[in-house]
Amino acid sequence: MSPTPPRRGPLRSAEELNAAIRALFTHRDARLSDAERAEYRALLDELEQVQRGDVTTAA
Repeated sequence: MSPTPPRRGPLRSAEELNAAIRALFTHRDARLSDAERAEYRALLDELEQVQRGDVTTAA
């Protein structure tokens, strides 16, 4: 089971997701904690759904 439950309802835009992903990496050599890695995976999953067009993005 995923540590982060899947989001219900409209997902964020690709731009919002990319910004959230970039925010996790404070500098080039940044290492993510276990919690940050889980958040990163959840963001990537959400971004993939948005890119596939599986969901309607929030207005």
